[in-house]
Formats: sequence, C-alpha cells, structure tokens
Amino acid sequence: MVAVQKDYWYFMVLVMSLCLLKGSVQVKAPETTVTLQEGMVLDCLCPWSGQLTMVSWTKTSLPQPVAVYHPQFGTNFAPFYDGRVVFLKTTPMDGSISIMNVSQSDVGHYHCSLQTYPQGSWTKDTFVKKTAIPIAIQPDTELVAAENDNLTIKCDHIQNGEVYLVSIEKLGPKDGSSTIIATCQMKDDIMELNEYSSRGSLNCSDAMEVSLHLTNVIEEDGGLYRCNFTTDAGVQSTTVLLTTLSAQDFGSFRYMLYVYIGVGVVGGTFLMGLILLVTWVNRRKRKREEYRIKLHPGKRQQRNHYEQACVYDRMKKGTRIGARDKEIYANFQIVRAHEKQKRKQKR
Repeated sequence: MVAVQKDYWYFMVLVMSLCLLKGSVQVKAPETTVTLQEGMVLDCLCPWSGQLTMVSWTKTSLPQPVAVYHPQFGTNFAPFYDGRVVFLKTTPMDGSISIMNVSQSDVGHYHCSLQTYPQGSWTKDTFVKKTAIPIAIQPDTELVAAENDNLTIKCDHIQNGEVYLVSIEKLGPKDGSSTIIATCQMKDDIMELNEYSSRGSLNCSDAMEVSLHLTNVIEEDGGLYRCNFTTDAGVQSTTVLLTTLSAQDFGSFRYMLYVYIGVGVVGGTFLMGLILLVTWVNRRKRKREEYRIKLHPGKRQQRNHYEQACVYDRMKKGTRIGARDKEIYANFQIVRAHEKQKRKQKR
C-alpha cells in the first residue's frame, strides 16, 4: 500500500510539473556524446540558479522513465536501472547521474529534463555510444553444475554498509546485454521481492542475504551472474560464473578432478617422506661423529699428518748428516782418578 501511494505521488508530481511547463521558458542544451564505460556520468547541470523541483531521465527505447528525483519524495528508478543509477547532486541544480555495472544494452539516447522555479525547464540530450573495447568482467566466484541438478547461487555482500536493494542479473555472453532476474528491496521496513524471470527463485532475508535457487539446471543457465548491492556507501557488485556440463562431461570432470587430487596427495606424501629421510640420515651421521669423538678425545683436534711427517723427516735426515761431518765433544769427571795416581807416587 505504501509503495502504491509513493508511485501515485510520483505521477502527480510529474503531471503538475508538466502543467507548469506550459507557461514557463524551456531551454535545451547542446547534445553530448559519452562512450560506454563503467561508472559513466551523464551530465545534466543547470547553468542558472533557482529552486530545483524535479529531475527526470528518459531513454528513447524505454516506455517509462529511467530515473526520477524529487527533493521531497526522493528517487524512483526503472527495474532495469534500479540499483545501478545514482544521482550525483554535486550542486543544488545538478541532476547528473552515474551508471554502474554497464553493459551494451545501456547504449542509446538519454534525455534529461530538469524542472526549476521560477525560470522553467532546462533539458539536455546525451548519446551513449558503444565502446570499441569489449567490457571484460572477472568473476569473483566460479561454480560448476551438471544438467538436471539443483544449484544455489549466493550473493555475498563483503563490504560494510546498510543494504537497501539487491538485484540479480544475467549478463549476455557476446553483446554484454543483461537481463534482470529478480530484485529484493527494503521499503519502510517491509521486504519487497520482484521476480522477472521464470528460471530460478530468489530468497531474501531481513539481513538482505540473497540466494538464487536453480532447479533442474539446463545448458542455458550457464553464464555470468551479477549481484548488485545498493548501500548508503554506493553500489557494490559481485559476479558469479556458472559453468554447466552434461552428465557425461560432468562425470569425466569429476574423474579428472579425483585423479588430480590423488596425484597431488601422492606427490606431497613422497616429498614429505624424502625430507624426513634426509633429516634422519643427517642426524644419524651427526650422532656417529659425536660418539667417535667421545671414544678418542685426542683426535678432537687433528692437524695435517702430511705436513707433520715432512717436518719430522727433514729433522731426522739433518741429524744423520751432522753426525758424519762434525766432531763430538764430551766432559768426563776425572778428579778421583787423578787423586789415586798421586797416592801411588807417594808410596
């Protein structure tokens, strides 16, 4: 009931603004061109001062407005752009928007209508052209599922901040287009769930924890899924890549996975055993050396036997040569013999 009343007020404000425009001045700014890129900004900055009453963004290919801003009633977005468009509001007369999580489907003509008082309306057209470089998105999570199986894709919100809206979209494989699957929004403490696709069911909790449950997975379910979280700090996104395999391919994939795991376990066990064996051999050698030193303490510090042998041989040879060429002198004690001689002469 509250959502219906809010949409009614948006409609009434839009009708009243259009009625006031009949007698006011309308100024149109020159058209600008923007290249499709992540976080692109579509300018709608009024050059004069005054009071902003409403900002409306439309696209030629859509029957309903892309985004509407009113100072009193807030903002409202089209389902495809809900959670991806943010009003910048850098100045009181700024109606510029920024589009995130862009895809090729965002290409086209956009029209901005900025209603002011008392000057009137200020409008501007912006053309978003295709980018020459394809938009590459790296998935945060990769899942593999077999056909006819059941699978749950969980959207994990890692960053801090209060979440107001969560949307899940499936991106096109070639052109970068996206299809909104479901949205989960908190309005006036009431959880609102909107589903736009028959493939899968969305579950929302009060904590804005969202999961997409796929029953009887088919090949077309494979692809890139993006979860968009609208918080008080801005829009944050996570991506999940789902690969679908046939029952035969999934069996082969599982067999090869087991083979790789087995080879890894065997290789790790062999390497660990080799390290333990080398460590044990080194410890055993160290213990043998310590035991040998304890039995023969004199061999604890050994010099070079070869050098000692050479020195000893030179000393030995030198002694023999000296004994042949040199005279040998010796001192003897002959005192007692000399006294005996004197005694015999006296007799």
